[in-house]
Amino acid sequence: MKRLFSTLITLGLAIETMAQSAEPAPGSFLNDPLLPVYITAGAILLLLILVVAVAIYTVRVLNVLTEEAARSKAEQTGVEYRPTISWWQQIWERMNASVPVEQEKDIELDHSYDGIRELDNHLPPWWKWLFYGSIAFSVVYLIVYHVTGTLPLSGDEYKRELAVAEDQVRRYLASQPQAVIDENTLEYTADPEAIEKGKTVFINNNCGGCHRNDGGGNAIGPNITDEYWLHGGSVKDIFVTIRDGVVEKGMPAWGKTMSAQDVKNVTFFVMSLQGTNPPDAKKPQGELFKPATTSSDTVKVQAGL
Repeated sequence: MKRLFSTLITLGLAIETMAQSAEPAPGSFLNDPLLPVYITAGAILLLLILVVAVAIYTVRVLNVLTEEAARSKAEQTGVEYRPTISWWQQIWERMNASVPVEQEKDIELDHSYDGIRELDNHLPPWWKWLFYGSIAFSVVYLIVYHVTGTLPLSGDEYKRELAVAEDQVRRYLASQPQAVIDENTLEYTADPEAIEKGKTVFINNNCGGCHRNDGGGNAIGPNITDEYWLHGGSVKDIFVTIRDGVVEKGMPAWGKTMSAQDVKNVTFFVMSLQGTNPPDAKKPQGELFKPATTSSDTVKVQAGL
């Protein structure tokens, strides 16, 4: 015990000397304003551990001294000494119900295999209690979950939590001011900021799981970088498709979880992918879409401009 105390004191002095001699680096934990609190809490915890260790050691010493005194008294009086069984030993024996070695002849069976005797030992009580408790728990579980339906199964609980989460999302979106965007008057502009925001939303919502992050398409989603579209290729068509979805084809209605501005930004990002020709892109699907040219553009073409 003395060695333990001397070792701890030496270690503490060494740490204190190192802390005083070393210059704390910027951002180091030594500059933390709560460092004294941490040191104090650690010292108190260490002190409590030492107190508990000393108490246990003291109790063991007292037990040894008491046992030695009882043994000496029994020898002086000529009485057979029987060691006192502690409360913990009594509990342990009750939990295990083990037969003492000197009483093993009482439970010995008439079976001997190469000198190995077989004893009629029963399962320990703690094992039996655990087994009976498992049976009782299974009966309660069966009644509560499968017979009466008092508590939901894991699948039903997941559906309930999912419904609560969706309701929270709807309430949050309802509490936020929403920009009103009319798809009939919406025009595409190659705004780098809007396109970058749309790309972020596109990736964060795992749209690439169906269309790939480069828009090339995979086994589920079509290629959105070519001129062929399943539901129209105008800015209005793309905006409506993203907002309302195509449920029968697995396209969710993102307008339920996205703001109108996010839908617009994703629309602009999708339109910016036109003609990028990513490697291993999916073959065209749908109908060819060509944006309508204005009358001014037609006049320029006829004039050769």
